[in-house]
Amino acid sequence: MPRFFTGDELGAIKSVSYSRKESNEGWDAAANTLLEGTSSGSRSRAIQKFAVASNPENGAEKLVKSFLKLAAARADGSASVFHLAADSTLEEKSTWRESRLKENQSYAGLSFGKRGIYSCTSNGALRLTAIGGEDFPETKTAPQLATLPSRLAEWRLASNEQTFAYAGDEVELSVWDTERAFASSAAEDASSDKPLDGSSKKRKRTEQLLPGEIWRAKNVGTVHSTLPAATFTYLQTSASSSQQHLLVGTQFGDVRRYDTRTARRPVSNWKGIGKTGGIGTVKNGLNEHQVFVSDRGSSLYALDLRNGKVSFGYKGFSGAVTSLAVCPSFMASTAEDRYVRLHSTFPPPAQVGQQQEHKGEVLEKTYVKVVPTVVLWDGVDEVAASNAQREAAEDDDDEVWDEMEEAESDEENVKGRKKTRAK
Repeated sequence: MPRFFTGDELGAIKSVSYSRKESNEGWDAAANTLLEGTSSGSRSRAIQKFAVASNPENGAEKLVKSFLKLAAARADGSASVFHLAADSTLEEKSTWRESRLKENQSYAGLSFGKRGIYSCTSNGALRLTAIGGEDFPETKTAPQLATLPSRLAEWRLASNEQTFAYAGDEVELSVWDTERAFASSAAEDASSDKPLDGSSKKRKRTEQLLPGEIWRAKNVGTVHSTLPAATFTYLQTSASSSQQHLLVGTQFGDVRRYDTRTARRPVSNWKGIGKTGGIGTVKNGLNEHQVFVSDRGSSLYALDLRNGKVSFGYKGFSGAVTSLAVCPSFMASTAEDRYVRLHSTFPPPAQVGQQQEHKGEVLEKTYVKVVPTVVLWDGVDEVAASNAQREAAEDDDDEVWDEMEEAESDEENVKGRKKTRAK
């Protein structure tokens, strides 16, 4: 059944696994501390961003038993990569510090890629850190650095790694070409004696795109205001870097949908989704036309992307949601009320405007002593893995039968030749 990883304000990393009760009338949660947090009570080790990657060299039939790579970025500027073995042993394999991160600034994003781990801070310090292969051998490859505009709230890498996007405080949603972003920063660094501290790319009040930037949302407010983006997500990653679909939650509580092919203004603008303090989290669901949105109060909704209507909401929160993670049929949330919750999920109706027949609910909640800041699904689809194992076993059986049939056919041919000679 599903397993999730959480990080908290003191730097602890835990796994929470869920299973059906024997009576089949509820759920049990098994929480396991993989890494202890600081005992001093200092929040300097708070985990701000989290990333997970399964072993790409293992097939689906081996995925359940494969090791996982975990990465964590902390408030003090440090970041680490861990190896999580099948027996839930967590071992730190690599660590580094983002020296460009200043006081009162934070990590805006962290993601695994084919070339290493991407990280970005709120002051625009973008970094690609190379890591080793399956066994994480030490590598002396210098990290690639780039500088983006500052005051970022959220940074995300597209699943195909070709683009990334960010948004922030008085910083409009922007999409960049990943390779060009690093190349342009390297060229600027080579031609300038200025330190790579973000000072060379302060956002100017201009419509001109920066080197590496391929699209930027247009201000839809008044002349003197900028897009109040709080968080966002990629809805659909296109093979073309110029064709992206993104959903943005704003500090005003609105949810805006963008299609970079059509215009710089949102193609949809759904107002008042967040009731308290603006939008806190936006998470793309696995069901078609579905996204999950929370505000900075105690509301969490499933939203139908076809019309911007709330399909259903989840009850029982007494604090703002801090993070969401989705997996097939389920979703996990962490919140400021110190609970980790497991939710059921259901797709929106087949036709727009139809009544939602099944509504998601909280299946189980686990209290933790420290406020959890992030949650991630481990990426292991046990149903898919089980199906793959069954198909592999069936293929093996088919091969055995084929070999037996070939052997019988050869034997019959030999007997036939012997009879012919006898005549």
